[in-house]
Amino acid sequence: MTSWVGRTAAEIAAAVREKRATPREVVAEHLSRIERLDGRVGAFRVVRAEAALAEADEVASRADLAELPLAGVPVAVKDNLAVRGESMRVGSAATPDAPAAEDHVTVARLRAAGAVVVGLTNVPELCVFGTTEGVHGTARNPWDTSRTAGGSSGGSAAAVAAGLVPLALGNDGMGSLRIPAANCGLVTIKPGSGVVPAGIGDGDWFGMSENGPLATTVEDTRLMLSVLAGTEVAAPAAPETYRIAVSLRSPIAGVTISKPYASAAREAAALLMKAGHQVRRADPPYPMSLGVTSLTHWTAGTSVDARGVDTALLTRRTRVHAAVGRRFVGRARTGEDRERLRTRLEPFFAEHDVLLTPALARRSPRSVPWHERGWLRNVLANTNYSPLTPPWNLTGWPAMAVPFGTLPSGAPTAVQLVGRPGSEAALLALAETVEQLRPWRRTAPLD
Repeated sequence: MTSWVGRTAAEIAAAVREKRATPREVVAEHLSRIERLDGRVGAFRVVRAEAALAEADEVASRADLAELPLAGVPVAVKDNLAVRGESMRVGSAATPDAPAAEDHVTVARLRAAGAVVVGLTNVPELCVFGTTEGVHGTARNPWDTSRTAGGSSGGSAAAVAAGLVPLALGNDGMGSLRIPAANCGLVTIKPGSGVVPAGIGDGDWFGMSENGPLATTVEDTRLMLSVLAGTEVAAPAAPETYRIAVSLRSPIAGVTISKPYASAAREAAALLMKAGHQVRRADPPYPMSLGVTSLTHWTAGTSVDARGVDTALLTRRTRVHAAVGRRFVGRARTGEDRERLRTRLEPFFAEHDVLLTPALARRSPRSVPWHERGWLRNVLANTNYSPLTPPWNLTGWPAMAVPFGTLPSGAPTAVQLVGRPGSEAALLALAETVEQLRPWRRTAPLD
């Protein structure tokens, strides 16, 4: 019997379209793995076992089965996007338990493409922090379960890295796709503004939040991004030579990059140079005020999202985060700080096509009850391990995390690729070059 667990989404969809597999058998295999392993990983808040099998049968009966790009592919959805018939708790006790009447547009697009939603994944409360734990569950890194999967798309990343699903949907407001992807050895892309429908929370954190895929291969990432965007994100017809700047400098003053992540960026740069690209060391002109700008927008976004809930039911760290941000909401809404940052960085991206950096500054924090700890301790932990992702939410430009190298523990390290608006296809092409020349192990060895 052929096992579909561990196969890519592209392989599964091709098999279902060609009737070498049925959606039910594919989904049932993945549900069995979830039942067996998720107690150790904590990826899911809700597993839709019966509903997913029924939906798999519906996919099998579709007249357009042979044309579906994600035919029968099991997917997980981050618990801040509506799934019809399921509650959306956003990691909190303060949110309503009522079922959603309609799918979020991104979920609807996945289902229209033949995907089957097997469950909703754990997130930190209101998707604020770069670690995933709270009243609904704790998502651990499948490569090292003593460590957090990251956040806020931590459950989605853990689900894919553990082989519980081949694809998951998440989103990224300050690094919330790239942080857990980097921790868990996955490929992800935060698309640029307007590429994929957002509709995340109340105002998408002033336009900084974007929905995107989590996958184990570049092919699957491109496939899912195309479905989410509603248009094909094609690979270049012929290889192109890119001008790549490599920077090991933290955008946030005072944060240092640890040796494993700096080494990953250097080695990836050497790999791309050997592949024929123009590579040189160059640091973007980050302003000294970037740390303050990041903090004000981060807290202000939480303040807006917290307006519709009973704040007495929020954990203390979230209440403080929202309270700090209340005074910055007006300033963040103007977009002036973000526009100044774009103006400052645009000349750098006129000179370079792509920026290559470490994805993180250091390995993820231990998997402990961070939601029970103080606000400042959480902010410092997040900032010290992930200072490299926020600038690209502030600018609204596309950015990827790509697995590259390992930590002494054997868990993955990763690099970040950043481009100017409209460069999603170029970033994916570079990531594919890395994948071909330095392939990574796609799922954690949990069995």
